Parts: sequence; C-alpha cells; structure tokens
Amino acid sequence: MKKATKVLALILAMAMMACTLVACGSSADTTAADANTETAADTETEAADTEAAETEDAEEAAPAEGGTITFGTNAEFPPFEFVTANGVIGEFDGIDMAIAKQIAEENGMTAAIENMEFDSLLVALQNGQIDAVIAGMTITEERAEAVDFSMPYYTATQVMIVKEDSDIASAADMADKKICVIQGYTGEVCVNDMGYPYESFKKGTEAVMELVNGKCDVVVIDSATAAKYVSDNEGLKIVEDPDAFESEEYAIAVQKGNTELLDMINKAIEAKLADGTISELAVQYTEAASEE
Repeated sequence: MKKATKVLALILAMAMMACTLVACGSSADTTAADANTETAADTETEAADTEAAETEDAEEAAPAEGGTITFGTNAEFPPFEFVTANGVIGEFDGIDMAIAKQIAEENGMTAAIENMEFDSLLVALQNGQIDAVIAGMTITEERAEAVDFSMPYYTATQVMIVKEDSDIASAADMADKKICVIQGYTGEVCVNDMGYPYESFKKGTEAVMELVNGKCDVVVIDSATAAKYVSDNEGLKIVEDPDAFESEEYAIAVQKGNTELLDMINKAIEAKLADGTISELAVQYTEAASEE
C-alpha cells in the first residue's frame, strides 16, 4: 500500500512539473510575440513619421503652382526696393520688386512681400518665414555659407556721396572724416575693412539726411542707390574710387538645399538677362528717379 502511495505521489509530482514547464513556455512565447509586435509597430510608426517629414519637406521645398511665393526685402534701397503709393506688389516698388513679381507670375504664382530690417532677412529665410530674399543683396562668402544664391542679376559698386564742395576725392580721404553707412549693407563692410570709424543707420534716408544736415562728411553706399539720393537732394555729388571699391553682384537667396525653387529662379533670371528685361527695368527706374 505504501509503495502504491509513493508511486502515485511521484506521478502527481511529474504532472505538476510538466504543467509548470508548459506554463513557463507559454509566458515566454507570449512575451517574445508581444516584443516582436511592439518592434514591428515602432518600425511602422518611425517609417510613417519619416515619410510624413519627407512629404512636408517636399511641400516646403518650393511654393506650388497657383500658390504664393513670399519674398523678403528691405524697402529702403531705391531704385531696387522702396515704398510708394502704387507699387508693383502692393505698396512696394523698384527693380527687385518688378523682378520678383515677374518670377512669380511666370510660374503661375502670386508674389508677396515681407518688409523687414536688412540684418533680419537671412534669419527669416532660414526660419522659413519667407521663401526667398530679394533686396539688392550682394553675394559674399559668409552669406553663401548660410544660404544658396541664384545666378547674379545685377552688378554694382560702392561709391561715396558727399557735398558738392567736399574735398573728398578718394576713399583715402575719408580717413579723418565722419562716415555714415547703412547697417548690414556692403558699404559698412567696406568701411570696416578699411579700418575707419563710422556710424551706421538702419535706413539710407537717415544716413543721407545726416550728410544734408552737415552732421557727417560722407555716406558710402551702392552706386545705383547713391544716384537716387543725389537726384533727390540738391548740393550732393557722387565720388567714385574703383581702386578702393570692387564691383559686386546682386542675387536672390533661398534656403540651403532648396534646389527646386533655386532652379525656378535661375531659369527666370537667365531669360530676363538674355532678353534685356532686367536692363530695361534698371533704366526705367533709374530714369524715373532722376525725373522726380
């Protein structure tokens, strides 16, 4: 009887052990299956997020046909950009504004303008606040590290605006003079590189009025804009110094890597240079400025 009892106990123990092993195996299998399911779900989620991000980037690469392309500018730089009662884009007019409008319209879009301080333009572009910058902006190595530039559409140089009786005949003559420049413009860079002290203003009109009122001796600024200010203010003249001021090229800036928008702009600029449109605009606005 005792022997039978021992055998029965042994059988029950083995049965319980088998159940325990089965139970452990089921738990492990379930955990592994759950882990695989979670991994697959995470992979699908990451893939969906990546696809959405790529789609969003593609949509932001360039404004779609029928949409709006927003250009940033600093409308204090006649004859390239300025504010007037009846501009080509709202209240904004000038050579650059006419070019911007044509680029947009030729691609089935509408041009809009965001007017801001010159120093804020590239930051606004990098932040996606605007699609492109057209503001008589000179191509420089430093700027080219932050944005992509279109092909040049205009060549200019820096000049000095002085009073008609001024003894300034070259850049070297500015050494002991009070110099005014516009903040962020190439003129400021040039004067700074020469090592001369200067005062900077946010608007060209402010700098020129300092000269008109006898509070400074010279304003260094781009040639086309200088011609506008001289025509608007009696008693001023332009002094050139090709040895001190090299020619510079204006271009339109877009976000780094935005090849779709850049190609669209380059195609338009190339056509306008070839058919003389930009030259005609330059003559039109320069002559209009001299007649005012």
